[in-house]
Amino acid sequence: MTVQRYNKRRIGSEYEKKAGEYLISQGYEIVEYNFRCRIGEIDLIARDGEYLVFCEVKYRAKAAKGHPAEAVGIRKQRVISKCAAYYLAARHLPGISCRFDVVSVEGNEITLIKNAFDYAGR
Repeated sequence: MTVQRYNKRRIGSEYEKKAGEYLISQGYEIVEYNFRCRIGEIDLIARDGEYLVFCEVKYRAKAAKGHPAEAVGIRKQRVISKCAAYYLAARHLPGISCRFDVVSVEGNEITLIKNAFDYAGR
């Protein structure tokens, strides 16, 4: 693993933990960090009331590269959706209410976008 890749992964993990702390402060219960399967990965899985929430965390140091949430395009939505379907099947959770949220971190500002996108796993 290259140093740059290691640093990106370490920085990503730090911001995922910050996002998790933020979600907890908003009343969420963290179920799992960094769920991985052969399809891809989901940064955070949490409970928010009746919903099981699959969260993507995006970080940008500055606005020069655009708002972090803009980086969650249709391709990423499809990967997250398919991972979520796999998670639900693997955990035997049919019929549970789910939602896809995005937590964007720009500098020190954290923004939660609830129900950021619909299931896109076609």
